[in-house]
Amino acid sequence: MRAATNILTAGCRTGLAAPVLLALAVLVLAGCATVQRRGFDPLAVDGRLAAAPVSYEALMRIGATARGGGDFDTAVGLYRRAAALNSALAAPFAAAGDTLVEMGQINEAIVDYHAALTREPRDPAALRGLGRAYLRTGKPELALEPLGLAYDQAPDDPKILQLIGVAEDFVERHAAAQARYRSGLELLPGDLGLSVNLALSLALSGQYGEAVAVLSPIALGPGGTPSERQTLVLIHMLQGDAATAERIARLDLDPQSAQRQLAYLDTLRLLSPDARSRAIRSISTNVSGNAAGPRPPI
Repeated sequence: MRAATNILTAGCRTGLAAPVLLALAVLVLAGCATVQRRGFDPLAVDGRLAAAPVSYEALMRIGATARGGGDFDTAVGLYRRAAALNSALAAPFAAAGDTLVEMGQINEAIVDYHAALTREPRDPAALRGLGRAYLRTGKPELALEPLGLAYDQAPDDPKILQLIGVAEDFVERHAAAQARYRSGLELLPGDLGLSVNLALSLALSGQYGEAVAVLSPIALGPGGTPSERQTLVLIHMLQGDAATAERIARLDLDPQSAQRQLAYLDTLRLLSPDARSRAIRSISTNVSGNAAGPRPPI
């Protein structure tokens, strides 16, 4: 960390990226942004570069502004210039990595995170970013190492707990993942990303009744989203409660679409446990729009 979401979904609503794993975030791993290529230099004045040299701090600040405005190409360029001015710091490389992830350029982002960690091996932003990036590439076993180092520095950070939980769900360590989500919820009660990821993880381990109990108040509450409701549909179908699944599916789908969805979900019960787990993770990722995610983001 939407529902059958990315358990790397729900993630989206926690900022983590969000929710939802396997069904699941990713943490983390977090939504799709439109990449804009404006082709201008924000350091220019009336089309001309300002004569005064620009400081590292100014480049980082303007880069963050460009990224916040969706101008990712400009932001990456500014972070690169900041890194050239002070190549000993990890921050510009980590910031460039985060921006590249938003652009969908995951492999290039991984290069930047490694560059940051070469300079500061325990940089929190780079460790988290690298973990999220590995989740986005479908390599959760690689995500566990940097996320573990980040956890050592911040064991009470709910976002770190969620990201580790997502990684553990991907490698079929569901009990461990659930313990992470529950620990996060003790620190941040009611967090949507952690809750949705927990529900999806419970479903992955066959604990459908508990998964429904966790997700129903969220999906069917005033702020529930279609992706959360469709994740709940998935869990009810796995539980064998087709009547309830159909009622919920029709909250967002027309009757024919709902029937097609239910017919497909019903076939999952015939699969082996491993194949069913892979299918659930795939569905969740597609519903949430996050390859890792919030199932994140994170």
